[in-house]
Amino acid sequence: MPKPIPNSLPPQTLAILFALAAAAALAVAHAAEIWGSFVPCALCLVERWPYRAIIVLSLAAAIVPRRLARPLLVVAILCGLAEAAIAAVHVGVEWRWWPSPLPECAAPHFTGGTIAERLAHMPTRPFKPCDEPTFLIPGVPLSVAALNVLFALAVSAGVAIFLGRRRSDGQ
Repeated sequence: MPKPIPNSLPPQTLAILFALAAAAALAVAHAAEIWGSFVPCALCLVERWPYRAIIVLSLAAAIVPRRLARPLLVVAILCGLAEAAIAAVHVGVEWRWWPSPLPECAAPHFTGGTIAERLAHMPTRPFKPCDEPTFLIPGVPLSVAALNVLFALAVSAGVAIFLGRRRSDGQ
């Protein structure tokens, strides 16, 4: 017989799970760059910062007293929602609903000057425009940014739901 879902989880347990989920998202992005040879765009790099904040806040929530853990987890949940919002902006850029808010997302324009001057102004790493979607799973029409929206919302909502539940023993 399957085990029932508990009424509540201790905030420290939720914190560890939230940190692991955020670390998993960063690990998938890093693995896609290494093994999939994906080049992240500027918006992809911005999308990683809320995950880093979630890891720091969640690990802090795991070691502080319970009365401080809950507020830290609430801030971490807000970071998760911010992550989903940034990823949603990225999806809008990919679908060309609006231009990217970052100037780094546009292809560089070189005019005038010598070849040496143009080469000196080129970026040091490969460039990828933000409006070219990257698909992690071939054949699935969800870009990495779209998957990121879904993941960030699902994990943040799950943590919020379990954090909001009260234990039956009054804790």
